[in-house]
Amino acid sequence: MSEAGRVVRHVMFRGRVQGVGFRAFVEDMALLRGIAGWVRNRRDGAVEAVFAGEPAVVADMIAACREGPPSAQVDTVEATEAGPVALAQARAGELFSVLPTA
Repeated sequence: MSEAGRVVRHVMFRGRVQGVGFRAFVEDMALLRGIAGWVRNRRDGAVEAVFAGEPAVVADMIAACREGPPSAQVDTVEATEAGPVALAQARAGELFSVLPTA
């Protein structure tokens, strides 16, 4: 989705991304960049996120998450276009949400 220079990306991170502070890292990085969206653990061991913002800022966010916090090891990153339905899962009133495991 792209409207007025804004993109929304659905991203799946796989590797050693649970139990290592990955979601807190993603939340901190998103808030620093002014990115809207959410992050959550998946029962399959992945971490799922939705990022919305300026294209270059979202690309930078995904690149930062490829590195992750020091104790993480991100093996794969899958990013696809998303839309308002994916973004709407964030909690009302929050720029960026950490959601329960799905």
